[in-house]
Amino acid sequence: MDIKEPLEFVVKSICKDPELVRIQEKFEGKKIIYEIFASDDDIGQIIGKDGRTIKSIDLTLRSLKNGEGDFELKVIR
Repeated sequence: MDIKEPLEFVVKSICKDPELVRIQEKFEGKKIIYEIFASDDDIGQIIGKDGRTIKSIDLTLRSLKNGEGDFELKVIR
């Protein structure tokens, strides 16, 4: 299952400038790295206090993947 669309939907939903959100995929062996780009103001919203928001997004997406494949989320400043 591709999680790029659900990831983009969730991230855009919590951002003040959703049109500036960009998700880029990179492949490292069998692992997919999703790099999240957004405005400087929205980076804090995406990460959340003590990383709680991005951890919640990660947990939700992992439940969608249902153990199929490995991925990593990176918020790029």
